[in-house]
Amino acid sequence: MRPLWLGRLHRGLSLVILPFASILPFDYVKVRSKYTGKVYVIAECLLSSIPVEKPKSSDSKTSSSKTKGAKTEKPMDSYELLQKFKGSELVNKKYEPLFNYFQEFSDAAFRVVADNYVTSDRGTGIVHCAPAFGEDDYRVCIENKIINKGENLVVAVDDDGCFTERITDFSGRYVKDADKDIIEAVKGKGRLVKTGSFMHSYPFCWRSDTPLLYRAVPSWFVRLEKLKDQLLENNSQTYWVPDYVKVRILPYPLLLNILQDKRFHNWLENARDWAISRSRFWGTPLPVWISGDGEEIVVIDSVAKLEKLSGAKVFDLHRHKIDDITIPSSRGPEFGVLRRVDDVFDCWFESGSMPYAYIHYPFENEEFFAENFPGHFVAEGLDQTRGWFYTLMVLSTALFGKPAFRNLVCNGLVLAEDGKKMSKKLKNYPSPMDVIDDYGADALRLYLINSPVVRAETLRFKKDGVYNVVKDVFLPWYNAYRFLVQNAQRLEVEGLAPFSLVSPTAQQNSYNVLDQWINSATRSLVHFVRKEMDAYRLYTVVPYLLKFLDDLTNVYVRFNRKRLKGRTGEEDCRIALSTLYNVLLTACKVISSFTPFFTEVLYQNMRKVCANSEESIHYCSFPQEEGERDARIEQSVSRMKTIIDHARNIRERHNKPLKSPLRKMIIVHPDGDFLNDIAGKLSEFVREELNVKDLITCNDTLEYTSLRAEPEFSALGKRLGKDMGVIAKEVKAMSQNEILEFEKVGELTIKMHCLKLTDIKVRREFKRPDALTEKEMDAAGDGDVLVVLDLRPDESLFEAGFAREVVNRIQKLRKKLALDPTDAVDVYIESLKENSTLQRVLDSQELYIRDAIGSQLLPSTAMPSHAVVIGNEAFHGISGLSFSISLARAAVMINSESCAALYGGNTRFCQMLQVYLVSRDHSNLKTEVQLGNGTIRVDSIENLPPVELEFGRHFHLTVGDHFVATRMQLG
Repeated sequence: MRPLWLGRLHRGLSLVILPFASILPFDYVKVRSKYTGKVYVIAECLLSSIPVEKPKSSDSKTSSSKTKGAKTEKPMDSYELLQKFKGSELVNKKYEPLFNYFQEFSDAAFRVVADNYVTSDRGTGIVHCAPAFGEDDYRVCIENKIINKGENLVVAVDDDGCFTERITDFSGRYVKDADKDIIEAVKGKGRLVKTGSFMHSYPFCWRSDTPLLYRAVPSWFVRLEKLKDQLLENNSQTYWVPDYVKVRILPYPLLLNILQDKRFHNWLENARDWAISRSRFWGTPLPVWISGDGEEIVVIDSVAKLEKLSGAKVFDLHRHKIDDITIPSSRGPEFGVLRRVDDVFDCWFESGSMPYAYIHYPFENEEFFAENFPGHFVAEGLDQTRGWFYTLMVLSTALFGKPAFRNLVCNGLVLAEDGKKMSKKLKNYPSPMDVIDDYGADALRLYLINSPVVRAETLRFKKDGVYNVVKDVFLPWYNAYRFLVQNAQRLEVEGLAPFSLVSPTAQQNSYNVLDQWINSATRSLVHFVRKEMDAYRLYTVVPYLLKFLDDLTNVYVRFNRKRLKGRTGEEDCRIALSTLYNVLLTACKVISSFTPFFTEVLYQNMRKVCANSEESIHYCSFPQEEGERDARIEQSVSRMKTIIDHARNIRERHNKPLKSPLRKMIIVHPDGDFLNDIAGKLSEFVREELNVKDLITCNDTLEYTSLRAEPEFSALGKRLGKDMGVIAKEVKAMSQNEILEFEKVGELTIKMHCLKLTDIKVRREFKRPDALTEKEMDAAGDGDVLVVLDLRPDESLFEAGFAREVVNRIQKLRKKLALDPTDAVDVYIESLKENSTLQRVLDSQELYIRDAIGSQLLPSTAMPSHAVVIGNEAFHGISGLSFSISLARAAVMINSESCAALYGGNTRFCQMLQVYLVSRDHSNLKTEVQLGNGTIRVDSIENLPPVELEFGRHFHLTVGDHFVATRMQLG
């Protein structure tokens, strides 16, 4: 019988098979060649790896010829199946080794053993086991008594990677160079069945890029078997994030190495003795002195002890300073001296000693150590499960009987974008400095904190991901801050008192629902971040921050633009600006540890408003929760956002842009309080954002929806078993009222099984009113709230829709011209066709347009000759109308009659006055008017007498003001 195997043929002491056929499909077969009579044993699933043998024939041409279209011969066509058996039946059978270099071990070795590391993806299902050249090999040989733990191993490869004299046929040869000769030797013995090459992973030296050899070397060990129970107990006292790194997950104990999630608990549970020595020059010398005969060993625990035993003065503990220090033998002069062993400590031994070594304990700082050990938290990569985390735990357990840390944050590994390890040689990653120069250190920090890395998973680093953080986080955040600054500055530009915070009481008592909501949302942010940071869950903070910033910019600022721009009165404006200021300041303090630079920049400007503020945001305390959170208003606004999203989706489906007004929208929900909020204090925002005339609420969910119940098979399948079919049928047959009752009560009993809300999925389907088509009325919902839009065209809404189109074009032109919100301009419109419709629409929508753009929309005929046009654009086919928009710098207009009266009717003096006023800087002139309570004195025009000009009587600062005043006088 010839067992087939792969492996270290010249070093093997046993053969290994996989016996667990009950779990993995691993049976073995004995087959015999039909042509040579040779018998082989191989894993059945790998039978195809045996070369196909053919009969010998005197007519070689005939035997070797291939008939066109002939089928490829299969292995079993040339082999006869003799026996099929489980792998366990081969265990302990002896076999004849390929080479006789280790015959003295034949009593215990050269027999078949079983283990689960044998795989079925390639090879034969049988491998060699060489205990000095592989971790699994060593373990298997120990477990099967082929070698004994602690005894010296026979290592047939020297320090240079060459065979020793024991391997007589290849002595002195480098092991990799001898491969071909070994194959020839096996072939010469008539025992080579097949040879070939295949690609597989193999370790290489990262410096020299040469293959490494697995080889056992003598080492000093720390015995851990006695510590195992205490290690597990100490591990249970620690808190890990994420917790699955710590917790044991072992679905099939029998397949420990194949199926278990190898994490820290498992590593401790299977802890082996720790090799703490390394054969290097640089490193902390192992403080072990040993006699020449190995009988006397002294372990040094202090410099004082070494000086006392050796009689030498010690100034430096590096090995080249102490290797020559000897210690006389305590047994007498005839036994010579003790010398230090050549080894140095494993660097992880030093790292594991960090909690006490860094303060020179136990020689100093005993009280400080006692008060601060174990440490509050440590943080490192997932690869340190078997590295630093492990050595910290082992050393602290051995020395103090307690863990080295209370909390542990474990991160994953950052890989290159191609999924490979980042490599300087491959240059498969962007320069970190380039990333920081392009996007900033804070964007890089936030990208990593919000990635799978903080959940102990791998991250494929992409520079585009850092850019997305800038785009999705910092730009909206900065835009909200810039909007605050611009409108705070606007107060002074308009001659009002500089921005200052209103009293906390005024803020808290604000009537505005969005002020109430954003204040509550900010408290929720503080609460959430505190809770998550206390639990060391960094990965939950950034998603919540993204949601908060989205709410701040796209809800609070967007819906409050009129208030923030002062169009609802100065007092209301200051309350809104103070609210936005406090929200931004609190958010900066909350997130400052995540984005230290960005928040510092914002804080340095914002702190100018607050007296006695800290010099840096990083000197500020973390915000406290002040006041009560309003869960109802937060939920109502959240549902409002959902309503807006659903309505937008309906519009997109039917190609109805937001600029086109709709007749009505119906909100369907059973919660009366929510409907009251939507129809009351939130109604204005919903109608304006979605451009609908009427908003109707309905708490009768059956008026516009039909309900259908479905079982959650994923939740119920295992629990119900054979009853699943019957219960599923009854769930699907539930009536509308039964479903409503189930949702109200929260549970339902069917066939003695209690079903909860999570066990049954309730689907709501839109029930369209009779005689209406999908194009006339459509709906969208998420199972909680249903939004119904009336899509039928309404001519009465044409004018409102066109007005929004005009406003939209004006705002886009301002943006195109890069105008700031505080830049004063006069806006003119001109019809490009002779059509009275345009003027009629503008007249009817005058108030809306003026409110939206912040100034009067003027006819082109009102443009004075001294106007400076800074931008113009024509538009065609907008709701069937064509027009052009012109933006001009705000121009001063004088009342010719009133001014002429100041100069005794001298029109030439009046013209000179106009030239003077037009030449003045507009903002300075406006400030002078405000400081003079609406009056300015002009006494600097040569040859003209000084005059007092009254705003509104003698002049106006804009054409719009002059236009409105003139129209009022005429009307």
